[in-house]
Amino acid sequence: MWSGPRNISTALMRSWENRPDCSVVDEPFYAAYLADTGLEHPCREEILLAQSRDYGKVIEQLTAGPVATELQYQKQMTHHIPRGLDMGWCAGFRHCFLIREPAQVIASYVQKMPNVNEDAIGIRRQAELFEQIADLSGEVPLVIDSNDVLKNPERVLAELCQRLGIHFYRDAMLNWPTGRRDSDGIWASHWYHNVEQSTGFGPYSRRDPELNAGQRELADRMRPYYLQLAKQRILP
Repeated sequence: MWSGPRNISTALMRSWENRPDCSVVDEPFYAAYLADTGLEHPCREEILLAQSRDYGKVIEQLTAGPVATELQYQKQMTHHIPRGLDMGWCAGFRHCFLIREPAQVIASYVQKMPNVNEDAIGIRRQAELFEQIADLSGEVPLVIDSNDVLKNPERVLAELCQRLGIHFYRDAMLNWPTGRRDSDGIWASHWYHNVEQSTGFGPYSRRDPELNAGQRELADRMRPYYLQLAKQRILP
């Protein structure tokens, strides 16, 4: 599942982990991304200690051995993947892209991080990876929109499972117990507070986010990339 930040990606990870046949991997390239960019993020030192900083070693971890469960769900952040990285390692995977309107992403992001730019939210990178993975895999990746999930999670997730050729565990994927998971990344203490209190997907609320001029310009610039993928999305 390829997402940017602030995009119900952790709630969706909860949904899949609550299935009886699925385990999850939470943002496995985060430490490599921080080491590569030198960026200061919350929990930076803890992340660098908790995960491999080497992209090649992370890829080996994701591909080398059997998975204990029938399914594995990888929550991947598009901005963690540097341009030029050979993506052949995931050519045989099934791929889905989780998108969200850029203005909503930016409004949510700046609540946690004061500075935002194109690279931080990964929307352009998401469109690039979509094209790259489509070429590698020989099929058009699936796309779901976070707003569509919130409007009708049962409909969107049922259709997603159908297209993946797997059973839709309705009760498990729409409801989960509160609390932190052992599978959560070490960064959960900063980013996951709301999800830890949740027992399911939150209600859909369509509000125009308040952005300053620079943030609005960024949202407008990223919107064509969002729309490029939105044309492919599963409708609620």
